[in-house]
Amino acid sequence: MSFISYYFHWGMDEVMQLDHMSRRRWCSEISEINKSLNPSNKKSKEKSILDMKPDR
Repeated sequence: MSFISYYFHWGMDEVMQLDHMSRRRWCSEISEINKSLNPSNKKSKEKSILDMKPDR
């Protein structure tokens, strides 16, 4: 939720109104935009927010 809120400047209520699949889609689209704006070199592999797992 904070990922979407940060990039779109949306509040918690707005993000919570989205269903789970819509939130995943927006996270994916934001990640793709970031990749296109900040291409990494071939030595390091960028990760999508959807690929990251929380620390436990």
